Amino acid sequence: MLTTALLAPGKALPQSYPSKPIRFILNVSVGVLSDVVMRAASVELARQMGQPWVIENRQGGNFVIGATACKSAAGDGYTVCLVNEQAMSLNPHVISKLSYDPDRDFKPITNLYVQVSGVAVAASLPVNSIGELQRSAAAKSGAMNFATLGPGTTQDILRQWMNQNWKTEFVGVPYKGMNLILNGMVAGEVSVTQTSLGSAGPYLNGGKVKLLAVNSAKRLPKLPDVPTFNEAGLGEFIDFQGRFWWGLVAPAGTPGPIVQRLNAEFAKLFRVPKFAELIESQFLDTVLGTPEQFATFLKLDRERAAQVVKRFNIPRQ
Repeated sequence: MLTTALLAPGKALPQSYPSKPIRFILNVSVGVLSDVVMRAASVELARQMGQPWVIENRQGGNFVIGATACKSAAGDGYTVCLVNEQAMSLNPHVISKLSYDPDRDFKPITNLYVQVSGVAVAASLPVNSIGELQRSAAAKSGAMNFATLGPGTTQDILRQWMNQNWKTEFVGVPYKGMNLILNGMVAGEVSVTQTSLGSAGPYLNGGKVKLLAVNSAKRLPKLPDVPTFNEAGLGEFIDFQGRFWWGLVAPAGTPGPIVQRLNAEFAKLFRVPKFAELIESQFLDTVLGTPEQFATFLKLDRERAAQVVKRFNIPRQ
């Protein structure tokens, strides 16, 4: 549901805002799904607000690099940062001496969207269902590689869930980006991963990878033959993993009226037909809300992540 936040009574937004370009820190590399979507967003936001949105890609380090760059920026309303579940929910529980505090160092602006994800395998792997993958992995214990974005990431959690519940031994292979994972699958380096459908789209359409199940409430109209996680026997996994969500924060100290203005501008952006079509085409579910709603969500999601880390005894890095 789209929600446009109202300015708090008694607080005025500077009439000149924005009076200069806005720095837009993305915690992803150039060309990946959220980069593509946010670049399209930056064009429309510049039109809406009358100032350029200057994108700065600060990827890597389990999304720590981008979050740290955001923390270090001035809280003057001229820096906006893309964040996700790894940066805000999981990292506080799996990284020792984390260089930022999710509560203290940022001002929530809005949640944006969640990515529909799925279990994908290399086209060369002779399996066509989750059941076949389970049987194949059990027969080749220790011989099947599972691509992740690093220890404690969502892919790694699925790998550990499968090993725990299936009595298999998928071997985790870390990569620095989803495009690198998918290219690695095509090259035969790894066999399995969990990926957003938007990222995997070109590979699926080209027959280079196969999709065995999707993390959605019901089958997708564009992929009617692909079962949901529930249908494929992965329902319990959904209960604690959560979903690939993305949102926006500003550095601590950013004035409340500016946070509210940014929230309203993104709500307006998602009503632009061309941008809404892009969101739908990339299998993204819009989940905008107020800054207060996003702050509450962040707290609850971090609590969920703590239970995941505890269940799998994920060590701190």
